[in-house]
Amino acid sequence: MARARSPEKRTAILEAAIAEIADVGLSATTARIAERAGIATGTLFTYFPNKEDLLNVLYLELKEEALTRINQAYPQTASLEARARHVWRAYLSWWIESPSRRMVSVYLNLSNLITPKTRKRTIQSRTVIEKMLSDLEARNGLKEMPAGYAASLMSAMQEATMDFIAKDPRHREALIENGFQIFWRAVR
Repeated sequence: MARARSPEKRTAILEAAIAEIADVGLSATTARIAERAGIATGTLFTYFPNKEDLLNVLYLELKEEALTRINQAYPQTASLEARARHVWRAYLSWWIESPSRRMVSVYLNLSNLITPKTRKRTIQSRTVIEKMLSDLEARNGLKEMPAGYAASLMSAMQEATMDFIAKDPRHREALIENGFQIFWRAVR
């Protein structure tokens, strides 16, 4: 009879994967991840059949974590500006509080090891964000731009905001709000 899988070990593996990938990138080996999790490499494979599966699960977990943050107190019926501000602040807060998670999320976003099926699953759970972005793209400032432009613009401007927060954390709140105001002026 197969042994039951421990949720604690699964979590330990995912946390170890985050730490290892943040340190060395996607070249992190399953052996190092297992060692960091305090388990045998064979044990890792009882939870994840291969590295690709581990990375796809990790991708979903990190996306879900960020989406949970965004969905908390999401102003569903508020103005487009209020909804965009909420998404802006929620993402930045998550990124600032979880720099390793953010870094790993960026690596995984760029990786060809993340399957189209996995990527599609995250899009389906991003309903409120997709609606807000669609509403932005329907506005005069973005009407002539390709689909996805609003998301790329928001992401790039959030990256710039993060860079400046890292240089001057004392002005975090002002940088977040002023960064949003600049973004909003660009898209309205």
